[in-house]
Amino acid sequence: MADGSSLPPRVLVLSGPSGSGKSTIVQRLVRECSAPLRLSISATTRPPRPGEIDGQHYYFLTLEEFEARRLRGEFLECAEVHRTGNWYGTLWSEVDVAQEFGKWSLLEIDVEGARSVMDMYPGAVTIFVTLPSLDEYERRLRSRGTESEEVLQRRLQTAREELKLVDCYRFRVVNDNLDQTVREICQILSEQEAELHAR
Repeated sequence: MADGSSLPPRVLVLSGPSGSGKSTIVQRLVRECSAPLRLSISATTRPPRPGEIDGQHYYFLTLEEFEARRLRGEFLECAEVHRTGNWYGTLWSEVDVAQEFGKWSLLEIDVEGARSVMDMYPGAVTIFVTLPSLDEYERRLRSRGTESEEVLQRRLQTAREELKLVDCYRFRVVNDNLDQTVREICQILSEQEAELHAR
């Protein structure tokens, strides 16, 4: 076990509406940031999309499995997302593993989940990723071609609601240039690392 295990867990929360580029940003952060990061793998009840691997992209659970684990208190946070009937959640074990290796636990989660994490870890580094305009969200969502019009409209409505909560986060980053966004978040983490080591 790493010597970082005796410290409080280092938790990084990244949120933002669908289409804001979170998944791409997360992949780049894990590869490029000097701060030690471990991506927390979320559990979900939705079926895998083509190319997704259980235990790598998500833990794919049946609704019954998810509910049983929720009742046993295994989730740090969980919620039904976009009123689709699909549940997502962060397992406590994901944060524990990151802590064991002295790394930041990187959680890419929605606003509702983030607020639960903020309550549990007031010292968490919380970053909200936005795009320059709501029109840009819609353009990116439509370019994916993965959702029906009904689901797309729900996601846009959720985006409008989530944007009202941006002030709950410690940092806001506008993703209008991916390279710059990744550099900005890495800089935030480097500063937080320096503060931790200075204590």
